[in-house]
Amino acid sequence: MTPDELASVFEQHRPRLRAVAYRMLGNPDDADDALQETWLRLNRTGSAGIDNLAGWLTTVTGRICLDMLRSRSTRREDPLPTGLPDDSAPEILDDDTPDPARQAELADIVGLAMQIVLESLDPAERLAFVLHDLFAVPYEQIAPVLGRSVAAARQLASRGRRRVQSDAAVAGATRADAGGRSAAETRTDRQVVEAFLEASRTGDLAGLLALLAPEVVLRTDQAALEAAAANADRGAPLLAREVRGAAAVAEAFRGRAKLAVPALIDGSVGFAGAPGGIPRFVFTVVVHEGRVAAIDLTADPAAVAGMHVVLLDPS
Repeated sequence: MTPDELASVFEQHRPRLRAVAYRMLGNPDDADDALQETWLRLNRTGSAGIDNLAGWLTTVTGRICLDMLRSRSTRREDPLPTGLPDDSAPEILDDDTPDPARQAELADIVGLAMQIVLESLDPAERLAFVLHDLFAVPYEQIAPVLGRSVAAARQLASRGRRRVQSDAAVAGATRADAGGRSAAETRTDRQVVEAFLEASRTGDLAGLLALLAPEVVLRTDQAALEAAAANADRGAPLLAREVRGAAAVAEAFRGRAKLAVPALIDGSVGFAGAPGGIPRFVFTVVVHEGRVAAIDLTADPAAVAGMHVVLLDPS
């Protein structure tokens, strides 16, 4: 592969690598530094002998980020901001970044609430959780980066996952200062969502109707519509772009959601389909006065990848 071809391939992978680096480091300048070092290593090594270039780039970026995180213990780090911006004017952690377009781009990659949660993990937990749960990197690739066994890498990711699940609601609850949901409202939302999923799985139409607001709306993205149409011959239900009213939405969910699990989606309670623990489609939910007022189904891979999804164990 020529130098120009190698550079072109690296640029194709840059968005994913930048997302990995930013989630690991929480600072756009540090993320850029990590990507620069990844490129230098690739340029020195070349592509010869690399069977899976995407995997190689991800694990090298992860290793660089891990080294950077560990080095932080030897120097002072500026604390994370404690306030959370409102959704209409997203901010990122680096207040010195002057370019609003760059700020918006990075805010799309990772929400501040999730970043605060990630900051609570030690470097090894953080790497294992980020690479496996957020970027679907196999444990067999993560273990060499950590210098641990596959079993140890799995345990680190599991430990990080438990801490994220327990802390995410607390971090997300700070959004209340910016007009978000309080901790009590978040707990209520979760109870409503879990009851809704149970009624859906068991086909409890009366239970669904009791949990839905009369004017509830269900909206579906184009990717989900196309997937449903493609699998109609296998018994998958056909979907509509928009369904309104409690009766119609209850019928759409009756006997469904068998594989769905509760989740925190960008800090708010919803649910997701996550075979193998990887979110493939998500349902963002609006709860108002103890009832589901709106549900949005997203299956577009790029859109799902841009969301910050934490799967929750049933309470």
